[in-house]
Amino acid sequence: MSRSRLFWTLSWLAAGWIAWEFFYYSQFKLNGAEGSIEGVFLPLANWIGAPALEPQLRWGVVLLEIVAAALVLNQPTRLLGGLMTVGLMGGAIFLHVLGPIGIDPYDDGAMLFKEALFTLAMGVFLVVAHRSDLPRLVPRGAAA
Repeated sequence: MSRSRLFWTLSWLAAGWIAWEFFYYSQFKLNGAEGSIEGVFLPLANWIGAPALEPQLRWGVVLLEIVAAALVLNQPTRLLGGLMTVGLMGGAIFLHVLGPIGIDPYDDGAMLFKEALFTLAMGVFLVVAHRSDLPRLVPRGAAA
């Protein structure tokens, strides 16, 4: 397999994982599944002192995840999707480790946390692999 074919394949696999992960978990956030509310977003809303904002917090996160999933599936915007993935998963991992969620909120061997770590790694891979796309995404004169 040529190097460019390998790059293309790995890039699509990473993008596919990210999109699947975000789209799969969107159903629980959008439907207000008890595990999503009680296990993640209500503890976060309580932690920031705004329990009434739990639905907005949950919907805001799912909106960002859907946008990131769409961006990684589109080759010209894959770098932006990778950057969003790194930000979203970095925040999720931070809140698992230092926030109220904990590493294993569902007593399932920390599957959610492990998936967040893997998804972060896939986002980092896409950012590194597509870093050459950055000049095309930044408008000329923006650095001035």
